Amino acid sequence: MITGSIVALATPMKVNGDIDWEALRRLVNFHLESGTDGIVAAGTTGEPTTMSFAEHFDVIRAVVEEVNGRIPVIAGTGANATSEAVELARYASEVGADYCLSVCPYYNKPTQEGLYRHFKAVAEGSRLPVILYNVPGRTCSDLYNETVLRLAEVDNIVGLKDATGNLERAEELIARLKGSGFMLYSGDDGTACEFMLMGGHGDISVTANVAPKAMHELCAASVAGEVDRAHQINTRLMPLHTHLGIESNPIPVKWALHRMGMIEQGIRLPLTWLSGKYHATVDEALQLAGVIDN
Repeated sequence: MITGSIVALATPMKVNGDIDWEALRRLVNFHLESGTDGIVAAGTTGEPTTMSFAEHFDVIRAVVEEVNGRIPVIAGTGANATSEAVELARYASEVGADYCLSVCPYYNKPTQEGLYRHFKAVAEGSRLPVILYNVPGRTCSDLYNETVLRLAEVDNIVGLKDATGNLERAEELIARLKGSGFMLYSGDDGTACEFMLMGGHGDISVTANVAPKAMHELCAASVAGEVDRAHQINTRLMPLHTHLGIESNPIPVKWALHRMGMIEQGIRLPLTWLSGKYHATVDEALQLAGVIDN
């Protein structure tokens, strides 16, 4: 079981949109040195929907190779076609990822039975343990708690990233799966502290891209039930949690990484660089979190 801060890693790109492999390796090592507990390669924040299949594969492989077994790597392998999700999961296994993260099929708007059968097929076709990923704000497809409970009984499905931000719903699921070994992660930085204090196992985080050490400390305190310390750290990070969503992810976090000198000003259409009117807001959040100097 992975516990703690799992970064949803941004994929660095050059100004012309090419993937910046040298910067990707630097980012991986930044996380290894900062205490990050796991890395998601080519998840939502990594922009896989703008990549070719070959690029998607290469990003996963590059992260696995650079990590070299030091912390777990979770490969983003979701797709709106079940056969494609299975193919991505199989490739992630071949290059040595530890888990795969499979998002609810987007655009198709499947029923709960369709979601159940989709993920069951992914689990049966994957050599890697599968972590489900529910983010209805992006997919228009919501994986209900009852369906998660059904899927938790399927061999090779081992966890859930819950990006709904709905703590009442999370509390019910955490209580019903307590002691089962099924891993429950927040995918919403703003509510992740409370999610973990209720018994969640960690946070698959956007904020961790720019504040990895602080997110590691927040998650460690939250999982350990250290309420006062967790709230203290979380209060300092809340402006980042909030303002890294000021435009669609990963637009603000890529601007922040560029501001920190970590990556070039590269992003792919249909995403665009952060609007100028938001620069000062994100800059202030970085300062308040102690990521950059005033």
